[in-house]
Amino acid sequence: MDRTILHLDLDTFFVSVERKHDSRLEKKPVMVGGTGDRGVVAACSYETRAFGVHSGMPMKTARMLCPEAIVIRGEAGIYSKESKIVSEIISETVPVFEKASIDEFYADLSGMDKFLGSYQLSKNLGERIRKESGLPISLGLSTNKIVAKVATEEAKPNNYRKVDAGMEKSFLAPMLVNKIPMVGEKTDKILQNMGIRYVKTIQEMPVQVMSQVLGKNGVVLWNRANGLDNSPIVPFHERKSISNERTFGKDTGDIKRMREMIRAMGENLAYQLRTGNKLTSCISVKIRYSDFNTFSKQAKIPYTSADHILIPHIERLFDQLHNRRMMVRLVGVNFSDLVTGNHQINMFDDSEERLNLYLAMDHIRNKYGIDDRGNSILSWATTLGIPNISSMGNPFNGDPPIIPAHRNA
Repeated sequence: MDRTILHLDLDTFFVSVERKHDSRLEKKPVMVGGTGDRGVVAACSYETRAFGVHSGMPMKTARMLCPEAIVIRGEAGIYSKESKIVSEIISETVPVFEKASIDEFYADLSGMDKFLGSYQLSKNLGERIRKESGLPISLGLSTNKIVAKVATEEAKPNNYRKVDAGMEKSFLAPMLVNKIPMVGEKTDKILQNMGIRYVKTIQEMPVQVMSQVLGKNGVVLWNRANGLDNSPIVPFHERKSISNERTFGKDTGDIKRMREMIRAMGENLAYQLRTGNKLTSCISVKIRYSDFNTFSKQAKIPYTSADHILIPHIERLFDQLHNRRMMVRLVGVNFSDLVTGNHQINMFDDSEERLNLYLAMDHIRNKYGIDDRGNSILSWATTLGIPNISSMGNPFNGDPPIIPAHRNA
């Protein structure tokens, strides 16, 4: 029996959410992302794409290309809430689905033709999402994830495309190679230097040639170009680490400010650990200097999720790492080697009062520390005026990180 895989993609998701909450943005050029010169375009409306703007582009460049565009910083909290609405609709409709990113989903409809039919079920699901969420969505239906995803890209905006079994290869053949997921600028350039512009050319080549040029990735690319893909639907994403990093608006040499930043990151990450009933035993701190040289340092510690243990280690690593007389562009903190568990009392260092304090603080955060757009308002970062570090979400709920799906266009 052929598999039947549905791919769903919320069109220009961040922009669509902003328009849903502010109708004045309809039919206007809109970009969502970092508002400073170092910011990046996270999403852009179709009106801006006529000027050459695309997601992933430096915001400074995008503003030059489309100076009349409305630029919105965006808020992760409200995007998460809107994405959850769509997730719940999908979960009520299909037997198995995967949330690949905040705006991208896969569903396995294999065998559903015995009932309503995969095609009709898919169209009904799309209409329900548009009606109940108020957001545009495009869908692609085929026999595997790769072809379904490409079909969705061809269906945009706000439309539907089906590729029947046996038609995968002919569907892909006339497309440019950069339409295949995994073909970025670097790979595209290598292929163009080989005289390869269209998928059909790869289909006509022996797989050994692609392997010699691109190694294992060449074999994967050859399979995808031929419409072959056995990757499964993954209903739950297990997080192996959590991290936070921020680029300063201007390079800074202010040690106090940098220490405040990493302390705020550590506090929020520790809270996320406790929310997800997780512990970490590996801390890493990263610094990127103004010359773009990047350094990191890590330390192994006993498993914990307590601020008073984690933050001093973070500050110590930062002090050891920051050893160049040069301005700093970015700082970051990462927790890895995660396991399930609660912080245990250390009979020499901890007290019942301290642990009760953590419980009380987390309870207050959970109950009162979130605004109507889903953002944290009770945290060290908030008191320091540091935006977009605090998060009230549980990163261990099986959802992928809050970033939009990769776009080639």
